[in-house]
Amino acid sequence: MILGMDKIHKLIDAIKLIENLSERELKNPEGAGIDLRIGELYELSGAGFLGVKERKTPKAKIVARYDPKKKIKAVLKPTCYYIMTTVEEVNTPENLVILFRPRSTLYRSGVMLFTGNCAPGYSGKLTFGLMNFGTKPFVFEMGARVAHALFFEVKGRTNLYRGQWQGGRVDTGGIEKQT
Repeated sequence: MILGMDKIHKLIDAIKLIENLSERELKNPEGAGIDLRIGELYELSGAGFLGVKERKTPKAKIVARYDPKKKIKAVLKPTCYYIMTTVEEVNTPENLVILFRPRSTLYRSGVMLFTGNCAPGYSGKLTFGLMNFGTKPFVFEMGARVAHALFFEVKGRTNLYRGQWQGGRVDTGGIEKQT
């Protein structure tokens, strides 16, 4: 079952389900979830590796950061892949999972947002991938709404997130053991 806005807002007040929300999402959200904004944009360099017990991600270099006092524009170059984090941070309780969908302006512009899910027990910023599949640069403002978060109630027992991405880091910083 997808939670409605009344339940989401109660959880925002009671357990800080989502922090750093925009005024719009607090007072006048649309749909059955919350829109999330782009807070940081990273370019990637180097190779990644995923093994059975170890992994390494490409190095992430920040290229733009949201500042609520300034209009900061960023550009996604054609056929380039980026990592982004959200302005918002989540604190997911043990009975919820969050799924994400791209806002339609992105795919209408040839840009794809790559998302996963947010497991019960995860706290921190969210990290997504962005790629401009178009032939022209895509310009946007940092702080723009890029993803729609849907909150699902989990029936039955869950296992809390215990991964190393807790808190919202964007790369491994070298080879690391997987837990």
